[in-house]
Amino acid sequence: MNTILAKIWKMLRLPKGIQLFVMRFFQDQFLVGVTGIILNEKKEILLFKHTYRPHKWSLPGGYLKSGEHPREALEREIKEESGLVVSVDDSLKTRTDRETARLDLCYTGILIGGDFIPTHEVSEYGFFSQDNLPLLRTNQVFLIDEVLKSNKQ
Repeated sequence: MNTILAKIWKMLRLPKGIQLFVMRFFQDQFLVGVTGIILNEKKEILLFKHTYRPHKWSLPGGYLKSGEHPREALEREIKEESGLVVSVDDSLKTRTDRETARLDLCYTGILIGGDFIPTHEVSEYGFFSQDNLPLLRTNQVFLIDEVLKSNKQ
């Protein structure tokens, strides 16, 4: 059955835009998120106190917009949610979440500057040393550990 559909698809020679529309209509959808481990000059980790999450404190992040590079998305999300300006540098890890159909791209970066401005999503921010972290989800602690281990080497 799939071979017949593939042959029909090839014969139709539809324009790229129509092909993408049809594929998106019939394929499962998922979100692409970005998460950042952002360090200051003391190698402390940037955390946001979110207004909408069960674990109040967490790593900064968000979702990609169409046509946006993941690094740009993370820099934009942090700026929009806090007023802070960061430089996102290195890719750290790609994670998947089967329950929520989410692909999460994790990056490391550094604080450049900016002034914190509370928003409807983030009420506070802080830079925390590894031995002074607030309660975080286990998968975020794992990412932080990976970055801090690689910085010591």
